[in-house]
Amino acid sequence: MAWWPCGSATAAGVAGRTTAAPLQLGTRGCLAAQSQAVSVIPGVVFSGSEDGHLRAYASGDGRVIWDTDTAQTYATVNGVPATGGSLDNGGPTLAGGILFVNSGYGRIVGEPGNALLAFSVDGH
Repeated sequence: MAWWPCGSATAAGVAGRTTAAPLQLGTRGCLAAQSQAVSVIPGVVFSGSEDGHLRAYASGDGRVIWDTDTAQTYATVNGVPATGGSLDNGGPTLAGGILFVNSGYGRIVGEPGNALLAFSVDGH
C-alpha cells in the first residue's frame, strides 16, 4: 500500500544539500507531517498527521496523552464501509463533548478516504 512517494531516492535537502533517503517502498506512513490545522481545549492540543494518526498533546509539556490511527476501515451505521487515511486540511472539531475528524485526504499525495469519525470520553 504505497500512498506517499517513498523509496530509496535522492532528494534535495535543506539549503540545497542532496541526501539519500533510505525509505521503504510500500510502507504506509512514510510521511508523518502534521499539516492539518490544530484544535485546542484547555490543557490539550489535538493534531492530525499525514500518516493518519490523530494525537492529543498536553499543552504544558508537549507529551502525547492520546494517539489513534484513523487510517483503517470502519463499519458504519448505514452499512457502507468507510476508510480513513491522511489527516490534512481542516482540523478536528469539538462540539458537545465530541471530537469530530475527517479521515482521508488524497488531493495531492495523501492517503484518500471517506471516514467522518466521532470520539467521546464515554464512547457514545
